[in-house]
Amino acid sequence: MTDTGAPVRYELIRQCAVTGARAGILHTPHGPVETPVYMPVGTQGVVKAMTSREMAEIGAQIVLSNTYHLSLRPGPEVVEKAGGLHRFMVWDRPILTDSGGFQVFSLSGLRKITEEGMRFRSHLDGSALFMGPEESIRIQEQLGADIIMAFDECTAWPCDEKTARAAMERTHRWAKRCQKAHRREDQALFGIVQGAFSEQLRIESAQTLAAMDFPGYGIGGLSVGEPKDLMYRMLDALMPHMPNDKPRYLMGVGTPDCLLEGILRGVDMFDCVLATRIARNGTILTGQGRLVVRNARYREDFRPLEEGCDCEACRHYSRAYIRHLIKAGEITGARLCSIHNLRYLKRLMQGARQAILEDRFPAYREAFYQQFDMRGAFNRSEETQ
Repeated sequence: MTDTGAPVRYELIRQCAVTGARAGILHTPHGPVETPVYMPVGTQGVVKAMTSREMAEIGAQIVLSNTYHLSLRPGPEVVEKAGGLHRFMVWDRPILTDSGGFQVFSLSGLRKITEEGMRFRSHLDGSALFMGPEESIRIQEQLGADIIMAFDECTAWPCDEKTARAAMERTHRWAKRCQKAHRREDQALFGIVQGAFSEQLRIESAQTLAAMDFPGYGIGGLSVGEPKDLMYRMLDALMPHMPNDKPRYLMGVGTPDCLLEGILRGVDMFDCVLATRIARNGTILTGQGRLVVRNARYREDFRPLEEGCDCEACRHYSRAYIRHLIKAGEITGARLCSIHNLRYLKRLMQGARQAILEDRFPAYREAFYQQFDMRGAFNRSEETQ
């Protein structure tokens, strides 16, 4: 790797001999990130129910926070006065902020998209607000994350090609405005590939953004309710057109099977709320599939959540105790389930990386499917913000 002086640089360490799977290092101002990596989501400046110290103990290398939510409260000015998001969160490792575009998109009837940006109403108090490329970049610069995302227009599933093309082309125009507005030299601005569910549009978007020479690229507009095989087909089409020397970030994807399928196709970075969202309902990720610990069958089950797991929850507490906490409405139950799920995904990604480094990723993936019960597959709605 050549030191270009860029705030974020990707170093490709090894690529699987028979698949697109890659192991690399993302160098950032707040330390290196080994890829492939799952990024826990701290929407409002915190991974729900977790402290920054606990996230470090779990092994999280980088976390994601949300521009839209933080712009509403506490406000970017407060975070800036605190010394930036790292100091505000008491987190000394890398942070990525998304642009806020997806959250505004998800407001549906409360927003209107124009060439200038998005007019919408706050989900908190209904007040009229506006966010465009320049506003998104300004807020993200005030927040001070290591990686910030270009403001884009996401489309729903299903989506006709005319609508998809219009959103994609506007995303490209907004990307240029984001580049022009971006000032901070200690932040890396990633572009976002769109194109909905058209292979042709996905390729066109990847090529257009690659020509703009961003230091990294998000893949947006997937995991919005479409069948998984369609998402994989879109990745198969566009990945050969993504720069090989830049990180690739599949946005909003976090089920274990989708993580491995993304890695198989050459994705480096992932984020999703699923791990902590399902934990709050007492649902556990294990190597055998999902386990719903609140179910009556675990009332007198004194085994750990998952045998062999090294997380705090599994080392000290039983299924019966954690079920009791969940049923009693005690927040500690949700915290322990969150600790386990986040640690499970960390180990899954560590294992995938090691398998790539040792040229055995296809066998690692196959072993996963032999053990993981896909009959308990997760709904796509559980992955969304």
